[in-house]
Amino acid sequence: MQTEARVGVVIESGGGQRALNSNHGSVAVDGAPARKLVALHQKSQIGTVSQLLAGGVAGAVSKTCTAPLARLTILFQVQGMHSDVVTLRKASIWHEASRIVREEGFRAFWKGNLVTIAHRLPYSSISFYAFERYKNLLQFILRTESQRENMSADIFVRLVGGGLAGITAASVTYPLDLVRTRLAAQTNVIYYRGIWHALHTISKEEGVFGLYKGLGASLLGVGPNLAISFSVYDTLRSYWQSQRPDDSTVLVSLACGSLSGIASSTATFPLDLVRRRMQLEGAGGRARVYTTGLFGTFGCIIRNEGLRGLYRGILPEYYKAVPSIGIVFMTYEKMKQILSDIPAND
Repeated sequence: MQTEARVGVVIESGGGQRALNSNHGSVAVDGAPARKLVALHQKSQIGTVSQLLAGGVAGAVSKTCTAPLARLTILFQVQGMHSDVVTLRKASIWHEASRIVREEGFRAFWKGNLVTIAHRLPYSSISFYAFERYKNLLQFILRTESQRENMSADIFVRLVGGGLAGITAASVTYPLDLVRTRLAAQTNVIYYRGIWHALHTISKEEGVFGLYKGLGASLLGVGPNLAISFSVYDTLRSYWQSQRPDDSTVLVSLACGSLSGIASSTATFPLDLVRRRMQLEGAGGRARVYTTGLFGTFGCIIRNEGLRGLYRGILPEYYKAVPSIGIVFMTYEKMKQILSDIPAND
């Protein structure tokens, strides 16, 4: 969830602070001095379907490249559920990576990556569609359609619309996110043999609602994640461009996107950790560990593992912030270039 928010901010704002205007079929560039919207030539814009395809491919490539770090993050996040204190003290990135290679094989670093990719396209599609609908509704309610100069209202619409779109997309695609966690958390004992087997087994053993364990923690983190990513990115980019206006916009977008990703990860990582642990409750026939809900789970982790327990696995999350943003940005721009060269059927 964290990656989607920060990647969306970079793609939307990168390369000259572009914003898609679907109502007028054009791309707008937000000029710094006068904040005027200038329509670009239609040829430079790719269609909605092509944009979704470019975003989906970019996300899939990025997640595949950073899958080893993502799996290490998940394994560290859930260690405290069934591990003793001695095991937790010995935990390190090198130690866990060596164990994966030794006991599961090198390919195990990508365990659960297929469902991650399968989750990406519907999540992106729903987010994009829902954002446009929510944005139009909010603009109608606030009557900002004819007041483009009102930047504060525009930012409010984008933040609220983005948050609601994220909540909608997360709710619809959440079962795939839960399956991804359970597949990635499997080590020596294989209980779920694949995506469909996991969906069927969880529904059979835990009921349909078992596919939505931890949804509350996930939705609770959407708003703060988006707000922090957007505000940190926008603040850093504005300051950078005011101090060094001649620097490459790509460099500025990558650097600010990475820093905003680290900031949002730091702030919302405890919620992400709780979500992962709640997703694993009752997995593989194991007894439940947390029985007191979202806030009770927070309290249990703090009592047993201390405040540091809420940030277990944060280092590999930091390590993948820069490459994930860079890979998404470069792949997205390359896909746009390829798709824009394909002649459209009029």
